Amino acid sequence: MKSKIKVWVEDDKGNLVFGGGKTQILELIEETGSISEASKKAGMNYKKAWSHIKILQEYIDDQLVIVNKGRNSGGTVLTPKAKEIVKNFKTFRADVRKFSENRFNELFMKDEEMINCSKEDEK
Repeated sequence: MKSKIKVWVEDDKGNLVFGGGKTQILELIEETGSISEASKKAGMNYKKAWSHIKILQEYIDDQLVIVNKGRNSGGTVLTPKAKEIVKNFKTFRADVRKFSENRFNELFMKDEEMINCSKEDEK
């Protein structure tokens, strides 16, 4: 048995600013150099990928992606600020997951008999 958590960043009004989906699309843009290719690799449509970028641009004052238009010189790159945000979010998420796992183990797994999960036996 293990705990699972999901981490995201909201503004003061509860609007989702940054989380796993936006991190993923930025990482894939960095990898592929293309919003279209990034959206395909993420299994989301192009419109959804652009929506992620627009939301980020709405809440974060710095430019995060640079779109170069043109047949042969086209493509999309991340700005240094976007790379920093992705790196910091991934570090934050890993830290929170590690803390959560440790705390879960302290509270629920210190005694192996504390929680019996009969569904695991059925597999």
